[in-house]
Amino acid sequence: MKKIVLAIALFTSVLSAQAQTKSVPVEKPAEEEQSLAKDYFSQVMGVALSATSNVKLFQFVYDWIGTPYRFGGQTKRGIDCSAFTKELYTNVFNLTIKRSSRDIFSMVNPVGKDELKEGDLVFFKIHSRSISHVGIYLGDGRFAHASMKGVAISNLQDPYYSRYFYKGGRLLDTFKDQLEKSSDVQ
Repeated sequence: MKKIVLAIALFTSVLSAQAQTKSVPVEKPAEEEQSLAKDYFSQVMGVALSATSNVKLFQFVYDWIGTPYRFGGQTKRGIDCSAFTKELYTNVFNLTIKRSSRDIFSMVNPVGKDELKEGDLVFFKIHSRSISHVGIYLGDGRFAHASMKGVAISNLQDPYYSRYFYKGGRLLDTFKDQLEKSSDVQ
């Protein structure tokens, strides 16, 4: 009889524990989900929450983190800096930009380091007299790019990147208009 009472008590305690841990899924409003996503990306990428206004940008970067570097590559099997930038602008901003870092620079209005905004481009002259590297500014001094270590987030204050930083750039409105018109025609 003791065994039966003990078994019933154990069975009851298991059922009550399951009832307490089971939660009914609650639909979250889109604003709350957006806020949670901003919070998450802010923590993962080391960018202040106030700087994470474009969740689509941060989601895109997050999805590509760790993709290996491959000169001339354009896929998740391997990608270079300008292809990564081009892919990001196509998928996040619905704009098709040029393919090389030098050509992309010809499409921007140069801005200083202290004027950079989320989504701006950052250009570097690494061991070269001309632009040889490009990335996308995320905020708080951080930028995403395809480096020799793969797609990563780096800091403009890092001595290496600070040394080779050339200029920031914001896509010129004239190019945005041209790009938008050409996409309307297609």
